[in-house]
Amino acid sequence: MLRATDGAAVASRKADVVDIQRMVRVVRAYWKAIVALIVVGGLAGFGWSSLQPRVYTADASGYVAAVASDGSTGAALAGDQLALSKVKSFIDMGYWRSVAETARGQLGLSDSPESLVQRVRVSNPIDTVNVRVDATGPTPESARDLAEAWIRGMTQEVDQLETGGGGQSAVRLVAGDSARLPTAPSSPNVRLDVSLGALAGGVAGLIFALVRRAFDRRVRSARDITDAVDASVVGVLPVDKELAGGRAVFSFDDIKDGRGSFAHKEAMRELRTNLQYVDVDRPARVLVVTSPLPGDGKSTIAANLAVSIAATGQSVVLIDADMRRPVVGGMFGFSDDVGLSDVLAGRAQIEQVAHQVDEHGRLFVVAAGRTPPNPSEMVGSQRMQSLARKLADDMVVIVDSPPTLAVADAAVIASWADGAVLVVTAGRTTDDMLTRATENIAKTRGHLLGVVLNRMPLRGADSGYYGSQYGGYYGYGYGMPRSSVKGWRRLSLRRRGKKAEAVPAEQEAAPRRRSGGLPPENVSGLRTLSQRRTSSTAEGDVQSEIAVPSAEEPTAVDTVSRRRTRRG
Repeated sequence: MLRATDGAAVASRKADVVDIQRMVRVVRAYWKAIVALIVVGGLAGFGWSSLQPRVYTADASGYVAAVASDGSTGAALAGDQLALSKVKSFIDMGYWRSVAETARGQLGLSDSPESLVQRVRVSNPIDTVNVRVDATGPTPESARDLAEAWIRGMTQEVDQLETGGGGQSAVRLVAGDSARLPTAPSSPNVRLDVSLGALAGGVAGLIFALVRRAFDRRVRSARDITDAVDASVVGVLPVDKELAGGRAVFSFDDIKDGRGSFAHKEAMRELRTNLQYVDVDRPARVLVVTSPLPGDGKSTIAANLAVSIAATGQSVVLIDADMRRPVVGGMFGFSDDVGLSDVLAGRAQIEQVAHQVDEHGRLFVVAAGRTPPNPSEMVGSQRMQSLARKLADDMVVIVDSPPTLAVADAAVIASWADGAVLVVTAGRTTDDMLTRATENIAKTRGHLLGVVLNRMPLRGADSGYYGSQYGGYYGYGYGMPRSSVKGWRRLSLRRRGKKAEAVPAEQEAAPRRRSGGLPPENVSGLRTLSQRRTSSTAEGDVQSEIAVPSAEEPTAVDTVSRRRTRRG
């Protein structure tokens, strides 16, 4: 029983901590709007104060004295008790019309007695026989004169009331010193108005932030993804400044090569490792990388994922299946005009269009080729499946497909691939897009390996695992002094002995690349599989690394038998 109670208490404390952390993240995310509303509220309070008329307050006082019949102590005490009992009645007398008319006559005012009464406040300080009159006016002089005239009017009214027209009264109201001239207006209170305006603006800013976050459907963290769909997050890639203006392919052989942030490279290695352990009994050999919409960075992730896998010693082939808007060839410095579509149409063999883009002979890239009239039917054909299975016997096949919400190609490829990886952008992709994308893959019985959250902010409210501490812990990239990072880059450039070439900045929806420009600095000279096969044969190798598929359509029996043989 005690353990259950302790467990509930711990869970409650954790929930409170989580709520506070969420509130802090919301404030950090919308701090600019909150500060802006605070400033607007303060300015509104100041403006309201400026429009209000200035009011000055002056005070005059008097005291109630008892007239003693003799000078004995008992008579003095009795007089004090009489004065204390009478002063309460004189407070109400201060609002009489007769007092107002007396003050009006003394000052020669044209205001009505009722309006004068509204400008006066009569009070009695606690445990005293004093009477205090606070009078307001548009000028300091008018407030002072009204306070003095009011206390004199009360004195006359008390004398008349106590004497009854003749004789000596038992008590009398004695006017005190003249009222002081006020030096500053009592209303409006500018500081108070500005403070209240700023406070109201801050409250409005918090309400705006909470409502905005409550109705914000964009995914910003891994938890948002798992709450929206039944899929795991296999990778979180931080923002990289070299990818801000376009695409780039990084080297994963040397973490100090000066290209790409250390955090981004390490996140790509983590993605590679997670994909290897998603299904240890049936490891995926054919992966399709897609995204809900263009611009999510799927092509860049597919290319760098292929490079990172090749860095481990595995053979990888990257196939650009986005025949409508191919970009993979341009990322590696060759034309997209010849590639996959030519192989599927029978105009070329795979070994004629696959380019070796690393110096170790482990990474090959196949461009998309010419745009066919039926891209969806072509990527879903038996020849495409047979080609991928043949390549998967010796290599890891990564297929870069079109966005799943734009066309049906990605869902078609996912139907026969071993698994699909869905790339979403932090702060851009909505949970509705994510849900529709996963549903499109599930409709074709595709296996979703996981979701990759791309462009996670390194700073700000939405930054989570990544930041300056990440790179600073290991001593590379973020967290290092700028001079140190530049030093690593200069050293890497000296070792390479040449100036780094810039990767073309192309957007996801960019037109087809036809220029065969220079490859990135970490890509060696391009060689096709046929050239590699010729060199390997000359050195005594029996077969090339990739077998050439037959031009004839494979039968269903052959395809199934190959799958059973490969999967065991």
